[in-house]
Amino acid sequence: MSIPTPPRLLELAGKSLLRDEALAIASLEYLPTELFPLLFMEAFCGGHRESLMAMVLAWPFTCLPLGGLMQMPQHKALQATLDGLDILLAQKVRPRRWKLKVLDLRNTGQNFWSMWSGARAQVHSPMGPVAEARSRIRKCLAPLEVSIDLSFSDRIQDQLFTYLIWWAKQREGSLHLCCKTLKIFAVPFKNIKKVLAMVQLDCIQVVEVNCTWNLSTLGVFAPYLGQMRNVHTLFLSHIHVPASEEKEKERHISQFTSQFLRLHHLRRLYMESPSFLEGQLDQMLSCLQMPLGTLSITNCLLTESDLKYLSQSPNLSQLKDLDLSGVTLTSFSPKPLQALLEKVAATLQDLDLIYCGIVDSQVEAILPVLSRCCQLRTFSISGNPLSMATVEKLLRHTAGLHSLSLELYPAPLESYDSEGALEMGRFVKVRGELIEILRGLGQPRTIWLSTSPCPHWGNKTFYDMEPILCPCDSPA
Repeated sequence: MSIPTPPRLLELAGKSLLRDEALAIASLEYLPTELFPLLFMEAFCGGHRESLMAMVLAWPFTCLPLGGLMQMPQHKALQATLDGLDILLAQKVRPRRWKLKVLDLRNTGQNFWSMWSGARAQVHSPMGPVAEARSRIRKCLAPLEVSIDLSFSDRIQDQLFTYLIWWAKQREGSLHLCCKTLKIFAVPFKNIKKVLAMVQLDCIQVVEVNCTWNLSTLGVFAPYLGQMRNVHTLFLSHIHVPASEEKEKERHISQFTSQFLRLHHLRRLYMESPSFLEGQLDQMLSCLQMPLGTLSITNCLLTESDLKYLSQSPNLSQLKDLDLSGVTLTSFSPKPLQALLEKVAATLQDLDLIYCGIVDSQVEAILPVLSRCCQLRTFSISGNPLSMATVEKLLRHTAGLHSLSLELYPAPLESYDSEGALEMGRFVKVRGELIEILRGLGQPRTIWLSTSPCPHWGNKTFYDMEPILCPCDSPA
């Protein structure tokens, strides 16, 4: 029978102090810095409103990572914290112990709380208890930063964001509301517009649209995106063009692509199922102001001209991550893809070409340049109809890429019957042959195989339950 760990003396002291809230508040002036986080957690979880307000006034750290404590709903505890800030913001000089510069309402700061609660044995706080905490010098109050991540996913959360932004607007000049991440899920865009109109958009650095929009909605969102001039990561998913919007398609696309002229820090671009992009890729990429480090365009149709422009765009010469999964390349000449890989061979680290319909002849064309991608860490080409001979050539040409740690290949065509169904006997035989090939190459490798969707089981993919391991350094 295990004996539960007894509470630490520090924890007992905090609980004891909060039993007499008046005494706790009076003691804050002389309370050791290391007791503040634990006492704040006790007050926050226990709903000690007056103590929370008082501790905000005396907080001896530069940052209060409140978001790391908030498990929805915690509106009352948040309100007490904001009320404490109101008291402070009304003062013209700082209290003696006031060090707070940032109220962080993002889902961060767990390390801070776990360390000070004893969950981690560290000496110094990542939020930095300020050395002059006991200095009696009073300073003029500088604007306080309030950091939040906007995530539109449900009505309760939307109301909370609306209230926080309204609260911050009422105190403009005394504090600065900073929203660095914007995530949009299945929420009516009219609700989002109300909040975006109240936010300082140039603070936003990451934008994620994780819902289905019509192209016209993207056109309405575009002017807001253009004001987010510090965005470095943009993710868009499932932008459709209904038949009713075909006449206005060009205008909506122009509304969107023209905003890239204002995004001077964009480095990562992810586009999942952008049905409007076919034949329009040059218009978008020509507006880029900085070389991209990541480009992901997946599950959509592109033209061969689009792919050719990819290989010619000057802003793709420094790519580290390239994902074209789900973009059908079957009937395309291999030259544009070959030229693109030539351009990024010195920098490319992750290459995903899953379910592109790539055939043997196209792989043959890119093998020489693929072997020169010396920084490649992950390579995924599963879901493509490749023969055993081509998979073997891939293994041989990538054998010298010493940074390669994750490899996903398709089960060769020899694993299937004439109707396209996987035959386990054939698959086991092919798998054994691949193991022998890896042993012959004499390099430690781990590869994964996946099958194509089975005609008898619907749209399902089966992954080999175990990777093919070759730990030997010399032929077995």
